[in-house]
Amino acid sequence: MEINGAQMFVKALQEEHVDTLFAYPGGTAIDLFDALYDAEGIDMILPRHEQALVHAADGYARSTGKVGVCLVTSGPGATNLVTGVATANYDSVPLVCFTGQVPTGLIGNDAFQEVDIVGITRSICKYAVTVRKREDLARIIKNAFYIARTGKPGPVIVDIPKDIQLAMGSDEYPSEVNIRGYKPNEGAHTGQIKKALAELKNAKRPVFLIGGGVNIADARKEMQAIAELTGVPVVTTIMGKGAIPTDHPLYVGNIGMHGNLASNKAIMESDVLFSIGTRFNDRITGTIDTFAKNAKIIHVDIDAASISRNIKVDIPIVADAKVALNKMLKYAEKLEIDEWVAEIMAAKQEYPIHMNSYHGLTPEKIIGVINEMYDNLIITTDVGQNQLWTTQYINIDGNKKLLTSGGLGTMGYGLPAAIGAKLGNMDKDVICISGDGGFQMNIQEMATAVTLELPVTICVLNNGYLGNVRQWQELFFNKRYSSTCLRYRRSCNRDCLNPEKCCPKYTPDFVKLAESYEALGIRVTKEEEIRAAFEAAKANQKGPTLIEFYIDPSFNVLPMVPGGKSLNDMILDC
Repeated sequence: MEINGAQMFVKALQEEHVDTLFAYPGGTAIDLFDALYDAEGIDMILPRHEQALVHAADGYARSTGKVGVCLVTSGPGATNLVTGVATANYDSVPLVCFTGQVPTGLIGNDAFQEVDIVGITRSICKYAVTVRKREDLARIIKNAFYIARTGKPGPVIVDIPKDIQLAMGSDEYPSEVNIRGYKPNEGAHTGQIKKALAELKNAKRPVFLIGGGVNIADARKEMQAIAELTGVPVVTTIMGKGAIPTDHPLYVGNIGMHGNLASNKAIMESDVLFSIGTRFNDRITGTIDTFAKNAKIIHVDIDAASISRNIKVDIPIVADAKVALNKMLKYAEKLEIDEWVAEIMAAKQEYPIHMNSYHGLTPEKIIGVINEMYDNLIITTDVGQNQLWTTQYINIDGNKKLLTSGGLGTMGYGLPAAIGAKLGNMDKDVICISGDGGFQMNIQEMATAVTLELPVTICVLNNGYLGNVRQWQELFFNKRYSSTCLRYRRSCNRDCLNPEKCCPKYTPDFVKLAESYEALGIRVTKEEEIRAAFEAAKANQKGPTLIEFYIDPSFNVLPMVPGGKSLNDMILDC
């Protein structure tokens, strides 16, 4: 039997068990949307902007473990995906993004809404392809889903010209994948695992450094088991947080620019650094020539290209984190390192991360109430101070998950990601923590949350600034607050942070804005109002709740390692 390309597209989604499609229509995708009109089992989600659309698919994918799926039109529809594709690529999120395209006969002729989306995204995705023949469509889609979810997960772009959507062809969808040159590693070399464990056994000051690869591999139980079996303390990157429960006695904290002193101390003084699923980016390492310079470094990563790219390692192991950890559990032994563990945990007790030097409504107090009130939670963040405070203070265990843009640092991620996470996890509470700057980058998705009747809670930490950049300007640029004050108007005299002057009102009024979207809006200005606000949000199950927290613009994220400095050069307080 023959069907057209648009019908094959729908059949492919059904064969791949796609239950949620984040889609925005347009001229070169209209035939695909028409074919989807009567499709069974696919929930069509219409966000208000394509960038938010791909972030929502990303949040859905990270929170469910499934492939997130997008559909947009050509030209600006496709280019609006770029930031979200790069975000997913940096954080290894499996997405398949379908873009409409002008007919093949017009490609290269500067047709209306024609862009080379494959060329644009090739360097920021795992694979990108334009379908040139109708007979290749089913195979290409099958391959796209396989590539997105296997090996190191990532986004795939499938560009479908309009004439391919209309062309007739076979209705057969392939059951198997055979891609020459793409054979993801599915094992872990036993000899390398034993060699690594032998090095670990002889260590006096070992540390596990865990990145997002453990969470992506759904290997949290295995990671906790290996930590408990060996007794080795665990340090995480921001993306690795939650690899073991944050209240576990072997968990030290986050490493890096805004990590705690104990974690950075553990890394810098270790003699064996056993890293799993991390890229060793600059936010983690500080200056490379001082990073763990006395340690033997073992690196487990599914991506061979990530090993020894930034930090030279002594024992490389190319493997999926879960596969490697399961094999490690067969051979690992308990280590006699009680004194080392006690030393690290004493440093954690002596130098905790807190905001005790600040008064009033602090992010620590806000997140503390979230920790107390929510047990079954997905929390998303935007990027900036709000993200860093969340990663410092949120408690994560088996019933809680943190979604954040780690590698690219994308403002505007938090709200759409929360929408995608809620759609994939209706049984869980979902909270977005955002800053007043980042929230406005995809603020239009309030309409999406309202129309979908999603009870997500949006916490806007409003300090009137692009806070993370303001902090750098305070500490390293002599308080020259260039383009970071969000209250600024042309009539201002630029005398920022002068307590004697009267700043203009903040624009917009977030509570009124929420109400204009028919959402619940709450403003919190005092610590004693925090709990009541979250109780109201919990009670509001008909749609989203926006809670605006007025916080002092002088609050900084501390401790901090200045850019280009060693992890030993921490600013503990201002």
